[in-house]
Amino acid sequence: MSTFMAKSETIERKWYVVDAEGHTLGRLASEVAKILRGKHKPIYTPHVDTGDHVIIINADKVQLTGRKLEQKYYRYHTGYPGGLKEIKYKTMMKDKPEEVMMHAVKGMLPKNSLGRKMLKKLRVYRGTEHGHQAQKPEVLEIKY
Repeated sequence: MSTFMAKSETIERKWYVVDAEGHTLGRLASEVAKILRGKHKPIYTPHVDTGDHVIIINADKVQLTGRKLEQKYYRYHTGYPGGLKEIKYKTMMKDKPEEVMMHAVKGMLPKNSLGRKMLKKLRVYRGTEHGHQAQKPEVLEIKY
């Protein structure tokens, strides 16, 4: 008996809609990352992108636990000497909640070309409207 290895051309991908309202950022991001990787499928193969497409709506209504909204910072470096920049998460959630969600999910995916390919299957929207009705996405209830 040989081990099953999924092939990228034979994978059937589904579309899922996840409502982020009332969910915790990190817990939701880990569940979404699991779907993007394909770990919820029995055909999961580590070196093949077997995941599905995920649409996250209401990204502006996601919650952070504790006092993270006031205390947590998003840090990045410009590449120039002394170029460390800090933005409070409260400001990021007000201005760009989509990027907060993308950043959280990106940190839970592999750090290689396969992870970048998986991240392209994630779409995040601030409100309830999205332009992917033609793909007939299924509503996915996240339970953790």
